[in-house]
Amino acid sequence: MVVLPILTPVRIATYSASQKSFFLEQAMTIKDIESLYDYGEWANKKLFAVSSQLTPEQFTQPVAGSYGSIRNTLVHALSTEWGWLDRCGGAKRGPALKGEDYPALESVVTHWNRVDGYVREFLATLSDADLLRNVEYFNERGRYSMPIGELLHHGANHAVHHRGQVALMLRMLGYTPGNFDILFYYAEKRGVSAW
Repeated sequence: MVVLPILTPVRIATYSASQKSFFLEQAMTIKDIESLYDYGEWANKKLFAVSSQLTPEQFTQPVAGSYGSIRNTLVHALSTEWGWLDRCGGAKRGPALKGEDYPALESVVTHWNRVDGYVREFLATLSDADLLRNVEYFNERGRYSMPIGELLHHGANHAVHHRGQVALMLRMLGYTPGNFDILFYYAEKRGVSAW
């Protein structure tokens, strides 16, 4: 029998606005944001490689998840990443992208590569100090204001959730997407094994 230790509750700290600003100022840099987008590109390439084995029917068929099909989930993640970039002052997206406008994986990959370029171009215009600058944006629920750094961080991180959904759908269709957690990205970059 395995006996597990009893975990002691930990007090969760709350931070004032000035403490949060200090944390961001000290912790988040353009290099950090670039690293998150580098990881996203790496993970997308791995996911696209497996997804390229799908039949056209498998790519568009309802399987599971918030958006139903692999295509619709990928297009949502692409649209969202571009939308947050637009809100921060990068390349304009226009209306949300629609799955039906992307009949094949190649069209998603081509468009995503273009958006990756837009991200790089925009990041090249920013300094670390710019990451603390608030941006006002709105949606159907209201108006909001947050620092660019946090919005870009969210834009990069949002796709992680949807890549997981696509990986699950690929498994449900009999494919093996492999590991694309950030740990494996770091290990591959360093030429070592992570697991």
